[in-house]
Amino acid sequence: MKSSVKAVFKIIVFSLVLLLICGIIYPLVMTGVSQIVFRDKANGSIIEVDGKAVGSELVGQDFEDDRFMKCRPSAVNYNIYTEDEKASGEYEGLSSGSTNLAPSSNDLKERVEKDMEEFLKKNPSIKKEDIPADLLTASGSGLDPHISPKAAEIQIPAIAKTTGLDEGMLEKFVADNTKGKFLGIFGEKTVNVLKVNLEIAKELGIIEEK
Repeated sequence: MKSSVKAVFKIIVFSLVLLLICGIIYPLVMTGVSQIVFRDKANGSIIEVDGKAVGSELVGQDFEDDRFMKCRPSAVNYNIYTEDEKASGEYEGLSSGSTNLAPSSNDLKERVEKDMEEFLKKNPSIKKEDIPADLLTASGSGLDPHISPKAAEIQIPAIAKTTGLDEGMLEKFVADNTKGKFLGIFGEKTVNVLKVNLEIAKELGIIEEK
């Protein structure tokens, strides 16, 4: 009888010790290390201007102002919803993903044709066949903040016209915010749209440069 009680007691103590180590100590240590060593990444790579968060390096946005560069389309609206959309029931919670529509889908065809028409209207010097695919196709997550260098470069003439900024300056903004292939061989070069737009906003005096 005593041996059974001891065995149960050992099991309880062992479980409590594991709970303490794995459920409390380990998470606290890892959280502390991440805040010290990788503080920016651990907090979502948030970019702040004048003490206010304007976005994350890791999540795209819908830039409607013609003075700014456009991101890729998003099937989840980059997880951005207005108070009216929440009140009407359109808000279904934060999520990521795509519509998973096949190339034969009429809905996909209509959406791409609409986006293409709007892009050509704002970029009259560009031919339909020259539009980079990533400006018309959503990413798998719907949150991708990056576009290809070609997709960024093709928007420069229109942005230069709406902002009055020199194209050479805009090209420099793109180059400064272009990330190369991982280890020089994996993936593709990408341009962070939010960072480019912050450079444009600073140059236009919309935000102060510090």
